[in-house]
Amino acid sequence: MTDAGSLFFILALPYLGALIAGFLPPGGRNWASVLTGFVTLLALGLLVRLYPTVSHGVPLRETVPWLPSLGLDLTMRLDGFSWLFSMLVLGIGALVILYARYYMSPEDPVPRFFSFFQAFMGSMLGLVLSGNLVQIVFFWELTSLFSFLLIGYWHHNQAARDGARMALIMTATGGVCLLVGLLLLGQIAGSYDVDMVLARGALIRGHELYLPTLVLILIGAFTKSAQFPFHFWLPHAMAAPTPVSAYLHSATMVKAGIYLLILLWPVLSGTEAWYLIVATTGLATLLVGAWSAIFQHDLKGLLAYSTISHLGLITLLLGLGSPLAAVAAIFHTVNHATFKASLFMAAGIIDHETGTRDLRKLSGLIRFMPITATLAMVAAAAMAGVPLLNGFLSKEMFLAEALEAHSGTILDRVLPVLATLASMFSVLYSVRFIHQTFFGPPPTDLPHTPHEAPHWMRLPIEILVLLCLLVGIMPALTIAPFLHSAVLSVLGERTPVYSLAIWHGFNTPLLMSMIALIGGALLYRLFRHRLNAAAQSPVIGRLKGRRSFEAVLAALIDGARVAYRALSTGRQQVMLRLIIVTALIAGALPVVRLGYSAGNRSQILIDPVFALLWLLGGVAAVGAAMLAKFHRLAALTLVGVAGLSTCISFVWLSAPDLGLTQLLVEIVTLVLLLLGLRWLPMRMPDTWSGERTPFAVRFRRGGDLLLASVGGTGAAALAYAVMTRPAPVGISRYFMQQAYPGGGGTNVVNVILVDFRGFDTLGEITVLSIVALTVFTLLRRFRPAAESVVQPDQQQVQNASDDAREGRERGDTALHYLLVPRIIMEWLFPVILTCALYLLARGHDLPGGGFAGGVAASIAILLLYMASGTRSVEARLNIQPVRWISAGLLLAGLTGAAATLFGFPFLSTHFQYVDLPIIGPVPVASALLFDIGVFAVVVGTTVLILIALAHQSIRTPRAPRAAEEVGETG
Repeated sequence: MTDAGSLFFILALPYLGALIAGFLPPGGRNWASVLTGFVTLLALGLLVRLYPTVSHGVPLRETVPWLPSLGLDLTMRLDGFSWLFSMLVLGIGALVILYARYYMSPEDPVPRFFSFFQAFMGSMLGLVLSGNLVQIVFFWELTSLFSFLLIGYWHHNQAARDGARMALIMTATGGVCLLVGLLLLGQIAGSYDVDMVLARGALIRGHELYLPTLVLILIGAFTKSAQFPFHFWLPHAMAAPTPVSAYLHSATMVKAGIYLLILLWPVLSGTEAWYLIVATTGLATLLVGAWSAIFQHDLKGLLAYSTISHLGLITLLLGLGSPLAAVAAIFHTVNHATFKASLFMAAGIIDHETGTRDLRKLSGLIRFMPITATLAMVAAAAMAGVPLLNGFLSKEMFLAEALEAHSGTILDRVLPVLATLASMFSVLYSVRFIHQTFFGPPPTDLPHTPHEAPHWMRLPIEILVLLCLLVGIMPALTIAPFLHSAVLSVLGERTPVYSLAIWHGFNTPLLMSMIALIGGALLYRLFRHRLNAAAQSPVIGRLKGRRSFEAVLAALIDGARVAYRALSTGRQQVMLRLIIVTALIAGALPVVRLGYSAGNRSQILIDPVFALLWLLGGVAAVGAAMLAKFHRLAALTLVGVAGLSTCISFVWLSAPDLGLTQLLVEIVTLVLLLLGLRWLPMRMPDTWSGERTPFAVRFRRGGDLLLASVGGTGAAALAYAVMTRPAPVGISRYFMQQAYPGGGGTNVVNVILVDFRGFDTLGEITVLSIVALTVFTLLRRFRPAAESVVQPDQQQVQNASDDAREGRERGDTALHYLLVPRIIMEWLFPVILTCALYLLARGHDLPGGGFAGGVAASIAILLLYMASGTRSVEARLNIQPVRWISAGLLLAGLTGAAATLFGFPFLSTHFQYVDLPIIGPVPVASALLFDIGVFAVVVGTTVLILIALAHQSIRTPRAPRAAEEVGETG
């Protein structure tokens, strides 16, 4: 495997691990943790091997063509900075995985946790390794989605659900702004390729769209990295399990915005707008987060607000715009990840072993857990900026930059004072964390007796704390080479001269550090008791971000309800009329503006038999509309006649593929509609009535007839205008010429579906799967019969049981009263199934294919349902439609991905002839695997809807939760 090829493999590893973990049994905590750890360490090892390639500032790239005409390709890009960030993602991720193995309860569905965890890890890696702006947005949104699943993992907890929802709404809203901003940035630069964008900084900063582009990108970065005033979602995300907090809020989720700001720093910074917006926002976040952290009583709450403060510090450094400030920002990003991850895990151990995180209840834990206490104190000291720890080095660089002149504004003059004040606050909440947790009298009334955690649970903290010490004591031998390659990748020729020496002599930054350390300790000594008594932080505590968020959300929902009441009548017919009228107006506008004219192509007389066929179909359609209000079964039969006329028309016009597919779909649709008829309300009696129809009803039906007539006439006129003109030279000739040499098939329609437009087909079967799952989810909660809420006596229970049994028998035999004997329907099952497989196998060269074969197989199962009843079929066949859907989508996707392994675009197909004994040469195409995936999806979706409809159509008193039974079967 080449170095460049390793990038795609590294990205695919977490997703592959997530997929495997998702299929593990709920109790497989050990297997899931071993799998996740192995995948992460393997990706980490591959990444370490690539460091010599990118250590000198030249990025490693690998590109797979996607939409080259639009400048959109799948591009992996690794340089020194993205390598360092990826090491944080994978390295801290590996430690969190080990920690989570002991933190998570065996009673939790731990494999699902690790599946979400790996999917999030892969999304974060994709964001960091992306070499295309649109690709960055894609993985950006994936991180929001999977962080939502991780934060809301304990979904039985209301706080977890609220925190997950808030995080998703805030970051997804920012993601929309980011998408628009990056699209504008790509348009300004003339390319969406990251390297080309980074090379055109002067052009971007001088463009008239620079300011709106900057604002939109910053909104996306600020919401993701919890910058003021979007910071309030992060503390509420602390309802997640502690391993999630340790990972998302130290090295990944909240660092995504920081990564983007550093990545685009060379092209967006250096302007007054950048300085004012970014530096001011960073300073406000630094102070608000530090001030709020002082008054938190929850350990994780204190760490959450301290995270906000440190993120503000990094943003402030980037806003200053100087190269040295950018170096300090990159350095502090790494340092913060190490000490914050260790602090979160220490807080988790404290909560795990004592049963509480309340600082007012914790005290003297150093007597019971001395190792954990020592580790937490060192990490907290690094957060406070104590000398000989990594946090001191980057914070001293921050204070040195605060003293420099950057713009000559008032912000420059007050920045040294505010930076010292924020550092003082940092010391204060760090001292409070240490003193109130580990010192003082022994704790009382704790839910659990405190004791040390297992060694393997502490090992990740020990490794991270050791890194804090090594970087703080020997920075030149530890972090310096990696930091230099990262800085060189970002700044290039603007890389400044900087020093990571521990001692720079007695200077002003050192004096500011000492003032912060001493002042923070004194403030804690003076106000310790008041901090414990405070319910919230003064002034800022009254600014409830969640309250504002809920108010805005409620206003949006109320506005939607007002709009719904104003525009909707609650009746489907009226809404359909509005949609059709809108479509007719849109279709008529070009005709009104440009006029209408038929072509001069010679016309062919219509065949009388064909005209009779269409007349029959039209009469059937009109009859179905007229009979719908009297007898729905008869109307449905006439709909089938109209559909059959359409099938014959396709065959008549030399479109056998369409005719075959239409016929099969008509059969399945009619059976499913038959099962759904009993759900519809009885509007009119089943017999013809002599009563006069009210005028309003006749007027409404007349309007519907008018709409149908106008729509049909317009479609006919459009078709006539097209058919009377010479056929344009389009792409059809290309498909005809390239179907066999390029796709290996003589059935052009099928080759188009699985090769030329295979990605469209993949999207269509994905939508089909989503629709089927949605229908099943809706139907599983529906009860056609009202259930009694009165507690029954024993006789009532017996009567209900008898009625339910009789109802099931009636429901299972409701379709038996057909003209075809039951034994014949059962005999037809293997015959139709064989035909379905035949249609699947021959589809590449003759009419058929995966869709037609899947529908035919569904017909076989439908027939078996009619003959034997729902539960009998499920017991005999063990139908599991959800697994069919999953396997089909997976097979189709893997077939497309396999092409990329050979250097071809996604979903490229390969074919060759295989000599078989007796049979001879047989064409074999990789598209057959894709077609099999389509086949499985069609069977799964059809059977899933069938099961839901068939079970729910059984109307019984106090009916059992049949849908849940189906869910277990499926």
